[in-house]
Amino acid sequence: MKHVIVITGASSGFGALTARALAAAGHTVYAGIRETTGRNAPQVAEVRRYAAEQGVELRAVELDVASDASVQAGIAGIIKDCGRLDVVIHNAGHMSFGPAEAFTPEQFAQLYDINVLSTQRVNRAALPQLRKQGRGLVLWVSSSSARGGTPPYLSPYFAAKAAMDSLAVSYAAELSRWGIETSIIVPGAFTRGTNHFAHSGVPADAARAAQYDRGPYAGLAEQSLKGLSSLEPEDADVAAVARAMVRIVDMPFGARPFRVHIDPSQDGCEVVNGVADRVRAEMFRRIGLDDLLKPHVR
Repeated sequence: MKHVIVITGASSGFGALTARALAAAGHTVYAGIRETTGRNAPQVAEVRRYAAEQGVELRAVELDVASDASVQAGIAGIIKDCGRLDVVIHNAGHMSFGPAEAFTPEQFAQLYDINVLSTQRVNRAALPQLRKQGRGLVLWVSSSSARGGTPPYLSPYFAAKAAMDSLAVSYAAELSRWGIETSIIVPGAFTRGTNHFAHSGVPADAARAAQYDRGPYAGLAEQSLKGLSSLEPEDADVAAVARAMVRIVDMPFGARPFRVHIDPSQDGCEVVNGVADRVRAEMFRRIGLDDLLKPHVR
């Protein structure tokens, strides 16, 4: 079945790969990109080039997930163009690297805004249409850092991703009776093939960060990144994440998995999530709400 899809944070990385893969699979895909007439104009041109060369329905849409006005306008434009919206993919995010103490509260808030509040903005703009249709899919791009082995110096990102994952789980139950399905894809730490680490934020308090560069924690940053990279197999392919999202979207309604892990490094998140999701399901059964574990046909 051909779907109308919007994916946030689609200028590069997982987002760009997935937008192209979904379009190649026959869907109408809107690649959410901010500053489409500014610094990301080359990415917009690349979207147009790919669509023309491949003969697919891939379109860029101005979508700054940090701006409620931008999100509202972008989602409204998609619905106006197509008359519907079937799949929302929460992919936008940003990483940071450095000792937690050296990040200001304002930096933590900014990371939460991009990684967590952005999804709330998009949901509030898109869910009325999905609820009206009585059918839809919300696909969340989480991270193994939410529950897996977590190396140091990535705390703002880890905390934000854990919050986003928790929000996804809560939304799943609150949308199922509307006929809206939830899937959560959990990528591991791909240190190659995306811009996550290359473009990660740094602590604003440089003097505080410098205190961690000497003394008992001297060299820890390099050791942490080197160790993380060493866990990643040489054949780890970020395109596997895009392919997994295509498979989820293409599955029949009601058959999609609640979680899919794509973690070449095997950091343990799949084990912890398996326990947590099983406990959640058991709680719902104990309180008589087990119907919320599956989407309803409306």
